[in-house]
Amino acid sequence: MLLFADNLTQSLDSLRQHKLRAVLTMIGLTMGVATLITVMTLVQGANVYVEQKIARLGTNVFQIAKLPFLVTDFNMVIKALKYKNLYMDDERAIAANCSDCELVGASVNSTARSQYRDKELTDISLVGHTPTMADIDSRTILDGRYFTESEDQRSAYVCLIGDDLVEHLFGGANPLGEIVRLDNQEFTVVGTFERIGSVLGQDQDNYAVIPMNTFLRMRGSRTSITIQVKTGSGKAFENAQDQARLTLRARRHVAPDTEEDFFIGTKDSYISLWQSISSAFFAVFIMVSSISAIVGGIVIMNVMLVSVTERTKEIGIRRAMGATQQDIMQQFLSESVIQCIVGGAIGIFIGFLCALGLRTFTSFPASVQTWVAILGLVLSSIIGLFFGIYPATRAAKLDPVVALRSE
Repeated sequence: MLLFADNLTQSLDSLRQHKLRAVLTMIGLTMGVATLITVMTLVQGANVYVEQKIARLGTNVFQIAKLPFLVTDFNMVIKALKYKNLYMDDERAIAANCSDCELVGASVNSTARSQYRDKELTDISLVGHTPTMADIDSRTILDGRYFTESEDQRSAYVCLIGDDLVEHLFGGANPLGEIVRLDNQEFTVVGTFERIGSVLGQDQDNYAVIPMNTFLRMRGSRTSITIQVKTGSGKAFENAQDQARLTLRARRHVAPDTEEDFFIGTKDSYISLWQSISSAFFAVFIMVSSISAIVGGIVIMNVMLVSVTERTKEIGIRRAMGATQQDIMQQFLSESVIQCIVGGAIGIFIGFLCALGLRTFTSFPASVQTWVAILGLVLSSIIGLFFGIYPATRAAKLDPVVALRSE
């Protein structure tokens, strides 16, 4: 019986003698593993992306709104449109009755047109905030200040603007103290926010924040708001949700056995929905890339069968020189596994290059992890063993006398 090192040397020599065949054999598996690695790094990166960008609520913040935050059933949205609006009286009632609520605020969104001198931006997001949103909202003030309680009470025309307005309207210059027109109403810029970037291709810096009472004066006091609540950690977070829920059910006269006519959203609910969606996509992508890898394995098996036919006389000579069936089987298995491991390694390299390029040239944080590479190598080895067994067995069972007679 040959030693492992001798067997490996013979396998490598055989592959060197048929370089083109070995390369063509590895291509199928390389593409399958590259697809698998790319998909896994994209999914891992997408999970990080969602946590960083989409679910920007704090861990101790929840929202209450008339419409659902996570739309999975369009019929639910149609039904929710008939629900009562949420008003500032509801926000004040929650603040008064919720002992576990540290801060209670409100926000409301609409679209508007912004102008500064001869420059204009259409369809910006006009956001109304209560002063408490300064400590609830996840956006960070870059320059200037937030508006005060007195400015909100007297409906002052002051605003804070996102980075897109700073760049497009002011050319990157300091806008503090300047007058900008929002829906033909003049506002004094008192602050700017740090850049957020885009989320799933949607720009998140094209907005202006104004006091809530100013917004309601401009757009009407019957506009439905979104209530934002910040709590303590642990049980206080759950208790605050229960207290807010009871307060709103009582105010909206919702019977004990009737479903609520409002919706509560948390960071965990956003991430949970995304994980359920991404897991489904992940399963489909893994299935597709696995099929590609299996096809590569089938190609390897077919090429190995052709190799057995071409090398029948070589097998006969080796058997006549004293090689056992196990020696022949090990050599062909080694050739199959070596081709799969090399093809898998190249596929891993290509997959990581794709992920690295995506992370370098875009804002998408494609996650490159070591365990993904290990999984790719293990999968390649398994494919090499599985699809190499039949050709190796067929080679080992050749009759030495018949093999020597072959041309």
